[in-house]
Amino acid sequence: MTQSNVQHLTELGLAVINTELEAVEALRDRIDDRFIAACQTLLDCQGRIIVLGMGKSGHIGNKLAATLASTGSPAFFVHAGEASHGDLGMITEQDVILALSNSGETAEMLTLLPLIKRLAIPMIAMTGNVRSTLATEANVHLDVSVEKEACPLGLAPTASTTATLVMGDALAIALLEAKGFTAEDFARSHPGGNLGRKLLLHVSDIMHTGDAIPIVNADAFISHALVEMSEKGLGMTAVCNDQHALIGIFTDGDLRRVIAQTMDVHHTIISDVMTTSFKTGRPDMLAAEILAQMQQYKINALPIVNDQQQLVGAINMHDLLRAGVV
Repeated sequence: MTQSNVQHLTELGLAVINTELEAVEALRDRIDDRFIAACQTLLDCQGRIIVLGMGKSGHIGNKLAATLASTGSPAFFVHAGEASHGDLGMITEQDVILALSNSGETAEMLTLLPLIKRLAIPMIAMTGNVRSTLATEANVHLDVSVEKEACPLGLAPTASTTATLVMGDALAIALLEAKGFTAEDFARSHPGGNLGRKLLLHVSDIMHTGDAIPIVNADAFISHALVEMSEKGLGMTAVCNDQHALIGIFTDGDLRRVIAQTMDVHHTIISDVMTTSFKTGRPDMLAAEILAQMQQYKINALPIVNDQQQLVGAINMHDLLRAGVV
């Protein structure tokens, strides 16, 4: 490829980006009373937000419906062409229509208007033509017109679909804030994702319990503690009194110090060498919280205690890795 071709392609790419930036910039002045009215209509919705569209507007509509649904505003996309062939039955009187059409004159969309009016369903239209049929028939119209498309032929929907997408995202996030939608709410609708695991998974869900907890009594010999650590494989053992309260821990680091001091592991009791200043976790903590604590203090394993400081579990970094929290 010649240098002139490289330069030409670079200029074309930048021209597209600049055109679409201008289209988005123009939307700033359209966050006005009509935008507020659209938000209020959607907030008042007792059912679901039904996003209608055709062609490229339909693809944008599908994405907007997914964004709305994942941010606390129940929504789904209906293809305008399929709506008049049975899919309109999905729409109820409690719903709100969000209709997308750049021209505002898409035949399949206009065919649905009498049926929408008959159901008395509020309709918000997002079009690029404020004088179009869809714009004038809507309860609220949002102007997403652009000065020009990024396509040099002025034919392929480019800047217009970007503007529609951005306006739709503005609606979705405004609704999210107005409803007090939280990160935990978001995680509930994304349980399979990283955020879901971090915000929904608790220590109690992944900690070792029962016989899987490494534990010795305060009067046990170091050799007994080593066997417990080896069998349980967490790199530490908890040291408890007769009431099962945690009074110390013995870790791989403590073992190295014992070896360096050439202590007799068969005759030295664990309470003489255990660490008495230690961190603990709670079973109701989020896994992400325990991860942050372990990273902050450079700890590979933690005992888990209840409100009475009794040992109820243990967790290490490998458990968090397996759970997908890290």
